[in-house]
Amino acid sequence: NCKFCNGKCVKDGHQKNGIQRYECKDCHRKQQASYAYNAYDPSLNKSITTFIKEGVGIAALLEYLKYQSLLLRKGIISISKNITAPHVTANAEYEVDEIKTFVGRKTDHIWVTYALNRDDKSVSCFSVGPRTNETLRKVTDKLSNAKRVYTDKLRQYRTLLSPAIHKTTNRGTNHIERYNLTIRTHIKRLNRRTICYSRAISMLYAVMKIYFWG
Repeated sequence: NCKFCNGKCVKDGHQKNGIQRYECKDCHRKQQASYAYNAYDPSLNKSITTFIKEGVGIAALLEYLKYQSLLLRKGIISISKNITAPHVTANAEYEVDEIKTFVGRKTDHIWVTYALNRDDKSVSCFSVGPRTNETLRKVTDKLSNAKRVYTDKLRQYRTLLSPAIHKTTNRGTNHIERYNLTIRTHIKRLNRRTICYSRAISMLYAVMKIYFWG
């Protein structure tokens, strides 16, 4: 059966190394019955996603999956591109906050800004970049139809959010502040005192997208 859609497979010639190749009659994707190199195994993406969501670092993934470093990073970015962002629920209450981390070196600060749905505690949208209006706007613009948006007293939010829905009440961001701690615990690259920070923004974005929505 097909490894992708569980459809019926038929023989379709051989690979260059002589291994039998198959083609799915439903989705028409080429595949093998088994793979000598783990990087070509379709089930590997599920394993990578599971390990990232459980807080396993890149070094541990390389050791466990017997994967090449460059191919693993490319694989993580490829997985993230196939993940669809969830729909932002209208008339819901959200909390917005930022997490500071490092990219490249510890003097280069970067922020992960995201919105947490108060009802189901899910992340509705996020952005990665410097702490500027451009980065924050990628999140706030998607919350224009929200019932309430709770933030801290960062000045940029006053201009980016409508006064009718923007709130900065005491303990208004309790849920997202607690979620910040959960994220820092699960993802090593977001720890405050660590040498496991990201070397590229694209990699940080890919890991966060898999963690939030994978």
